[in-house]
Amino acid sequence: MAHNILRQSAEEQFAHELDALKATDTHSKPQNWQLSPQAVVTYLMGGKLKNGVDISPKYIGNKRLMEIAVATLTTDRALLLYGLPGTAKSWVSEHLAAAISGNSNLIIQGTAGTSEEAIRYGWNYALLLAKGPVPEAVVETPMIKGMKAGKTVRVEELTRIGADVQDTLITILSEKMMPIPELNTQIQATRGFNVIATANNRDKGVNELSSALKRRFNTVILPVPATMDEEVEIVRQRVSSFSKAIDMPIEKPILEEIKRIVTIFRELRNGVSEDGKTKLKSPSGTLSTAEAISVMNSGLALSHHFGDGSIKADDLASGVLGAVVKDPVQDKVVFQEYMETVLKQREGWKDIYRSCRDII
Repeated sequence: MAHNILRQSAEEQFAHELDALKATDTHSKPQNWQLSPQAVVTYLMGGKLKNGVDISPKYIGNKRLMEIAVATLTTDRALLLYGLPGTAKSWVSEHLAAAISGNSNLIIQGTAGTSEEAIRYGWNYALLLAKGPVPEAVVETPMIKGMKAGKTVRVEELTRIGADVQDTLITILSEKMMPIPELNTQIQATRGFNVIATANNRDKGVNELSSALKRRFNTVILPVPATMDEEVEIVRQRVSSFSKAIDMPIEKPILEEIKRIVTIFRELRNGVSEDGKTKLKSPSGTLSTAEAISVMNSGLALSHHFGDGSIKADDLASGVLGAVVKDPVQDKVVFQEYMETVLKQREGWKDIYRSCRDII
């Protein structure tokens, strides 16, 4: 049955790695943690265990950032993963929760419509009308479940939530309890409970966090990949994982195509060509690693279903344009200029230049 699930949670997909870490973990564990802090960092950064099991890296970047994030969660302070869109905030959040609590599914998804009830608690109105405010009429949110069980709760896109609703978290994070005035009672958090929130400041509709709420978090800023090699490896791993998850085999090596897409995105993002000789205008979009992964996955699907299984420039061009040209006027001009000054002049890249030129 699990084979038919479109996307397995981290604790299911990497169950064999988590089991191997548990079997070899000799360090002390905080209460209600599945693994020690050291083992959690190994799970995130990858490595080879004494029993010979290889742990795949989930985060490719500065190890110290992961150590700070894990150390924060051993204290009474919540963790805020902050950065530009596509810097693996949600990915890291999910894997932290999986390694620490064995459950990454206690999620509150932040949107413009997220209400206070989604964070605190709701009511079963049929029971409420029949019996009045009684404990069994309370509808428990992921926050309550995490507090009771001593688990890690994830709050995704915190800055998408309205400021007044965000501040619902202040009492929970400060006092480690949630009052239920209607029942004249409160829910106390069990040891092991903590909150991981993710946020960015680039999306439209972002709501700044209040100073009071910011003080309840320890903030770890996740940067864009520092080097070309890091970003290429991240894209390669995620595309490989995607192809396995949906039983879509990669017929031929795609590393060179990944390098081309990552190069295009990095040059437009940084406003300069790879050799540093050509100044470029940057488009309005972020062109993050997440967009590069999406372009490669789309190209893989096109080549598999409508080609010979080998990714070609034609399979990637539409995805590149979709990622770069968010503003149909301004971004189109930026990309056309990039095509003529960089893509057209680069040896061995004429195929992707022609493919983009034919559809722009």
